[in-house]
Amino acid sequence: MKNKILNLLGLAERAGNVVYGNNACESALKMNKIKMLIISEEASDKTKKNYKFYAERYNIPIIFLGTIDELSKAIGQKNKAIIGIKDINIVKGIQKLIIGGEAIG
Repeated sequence: MKNKILNLLGLAERAGNVVYGNNACESALKMNKIKMLIISEEASDKTKKNYKFYAERYNIPIIFLGTIDELSKAIGQKNKAIIGIKDINIVKGIQKLIIGGEAIG
């Protein structure tokens, strides 16, 4: 499942539907552009707590997945622990994978 989600992240990045990094994600959240947050399991407790708050405040799903390296490689970047997804269809695909189904497409 994790590899399929990472593949979807790569697709979303190539389509320009990903925001990454703390500052960029915070800004995009405040403009209601992010539909889901993905946070590395290796992120600090403070970071996890802050983004749980944002997810609740903006009523968007949040998942904790993989290492910083795995997330970064999926989107072709380095040292990215926070990823925001802007496309609702990618979000639906990820949610479908999480609940045990296959991704759309």
